[in-house]
Amino acid sequence: MTAGAGDSPEDFSALQGRAMGRDGIEQLLGERGIGVLSLAADGTPYGIPMSFGYDSEDGDHRLFTLFAGHSEEGRKVRYAEQSEVASFLTFDVDDDGGWRSAIVSGAFERITPDEWETAREAMADNAYRPQLLTNTNVQEDPRVWMLDIEEMAGRAIGQA
Repeated sequence: MTAGAGDSPEDFSALQGRAMGRDGIEQLLGERGIGVLSLAADGTPYGIPMSFGYDSEDGDHRLFTLFAGHSEEGRKVRYAEQSEVASFLTFDVDDDGGWRSAIVSGAFERITPDEWETAREAMADNAYRPQLLTNTNVQEDPRVWMLDIEEMAGRAIGQA
């Protein structure tokens, strides 16, 4: 019996899933609320599990993260301040083995107080722990950062 294309043990294309369209990526970003923020400082990468809010109003696509709590060395803030761009990964895995993942990237910066309401609404809609927002005074300590999405990609297996 001859193996067909894609059937060889060396062919991993079936594990890579299919590319998701923009609508599928935006749906995943709007549903998940948790993922991994990747930053770099001085050539050293740093991945941070983060809760996030996604906003796509007016044709802009933005992801907001709140830096709640501080480590003694302030590593998150130090990396964020040194990173002009960032990437963010979110994913979803089903019990039956299906999965979806999306990676977005773009400019990364601390929000201004004028952007607080948009950020607060986005995080209240889908962040993993929106109650963290109640302890944040953006006027005194704006620890909310925005990733202005310039690129997005996603893949899926077994999900629409």
